[in-house]
Amino acid sequence: MSKQKYILSKLSLSRLEGVHPELVKVVQRAIQLTDQDFMVVEGVRSKEQCYINYGKGRTASQCKAKGVPIKYAQPNLSKVTWLNNPLASNHVTGQAVDLVPYPVDWNDLKKFQVVANAMQAAAKDLGVKLSWGGNWKTSKDYPHFELA
Repeated sequence: MSKQKYILSKLSLSRLEGVHPELVKVVQRAIQLTDQDFMVVEGVRSKEQCYINYGKGRTASQCKAKGVPIKYAQPNLSKVTWLNNPLASNHVTGQAVDLVPYPVDWNDLKKFQVVANAMQAAAKDLGVKLSWGGNWKTSKDYPHFELA
């Protein structure tokens, strides 16, 4: 039985626009190595998207204290970022990408691990130092990969 080969979709490729070229190469190599199809859900993040993310799980006063317009406050949602500075994400500078197994199942951590294994193998092949959010000690971020 031959190994399934995957390719990045046009949507995933468009989401890599502006991402650091070394990180793009790792993602492109990983899709060739992986046993689990995946998609790029985010590459470069806009200022507005940083505000949207920061507002999740935070009150208007918490947002205001960090310079985030209060219209982004969504205290009833779960937090998605733990950054002290809402604009400090490595996504802003194209140093990070978020990848999810396809078809998407946010609860199947084994599939995220397969994607991470492919990303780590690709990074090693290309001599790129990579950090995976699934290896973080606190507040794990399984879709997140960034240049180390």
